[in-house]
Amino acid sequence: MVKKENCLYIFIGQDIVSPDGSSRKAATLKSIKEKFLDKAAEDFNLNTLYSKELSLKGLQERILSLPVNTRKRILIIKDAQELKDEIKDFILKYVKNPHPSIVLILDITGSLPKDSFLKDVAGYAQLFRFKEEARVDAFVLSRAIDSRRADYALNVLRQLLDSGERPELIMSALRYVWEKDLVRPLERKKKLKLLLTCDIDIKTGRLNPQFALERLIISLCGFTKQAA
Repeated sequence: MVKKENCLYIFIGQDIVSPDGSSRKAATLKSIKEKFLDKAAEDFNLNTLYSKELSLKGLQERILSLPVNTRKRILIIKDAQELKDEIKDFILKYVKNPHPSIVLILDITGSLPKDSFLKDVAGYAQLFRFKEEARVDAFVLSRAIDSRRADYALNVLRQLLDSGERPELIMSALRYVWEKDLVRPLERKKKLKLLLTCDIDIKTGRLNPQFALERLIISLCGFTKQAA
């Protein structure tokens, strides 16, 4: 299913910078440019696009632009995990019959798309994996709280909310974890009480959900510290 001459590359993860300051992504991109572009015409045949600003029409226009004094043009789409659905649909169709003069690079720097987009296009691409973010969930959050790492726990919470996780599901998962804790019944009871208070604050509109969860985490880390 992969084309003989690959026209689609996917970068997954944050860049890896070595102690001497060299960038692994830059080195990978350099090798792709050397393969397809004439150095003298590189500035005319390399475009970097950003998902948040990219429209379907804008992408289509770039794909139809002919290369200048070389056989290929390279299009890099940054933060490809944030592509609009209509652009994802277009790319899914495009990769099956790509424009022969276009090399497309999808740079996914954040959390992987939750839909099947990456899986569907990967069969047509060459993948390069860099430093990928560790997947976080409410169980990671619970462990961060138990270890009294408030800053880390708040960062995990932010990642969960940024990825679209609903506050009520986060609290439900925490409740599930803590109800299973039969070793520390007194601590479990106090945790569940604080969780119930947070739930009421959110449902009654007394507090913004994110603020309520942040306050819960700080309270739990403080409580856990005192209980230790």
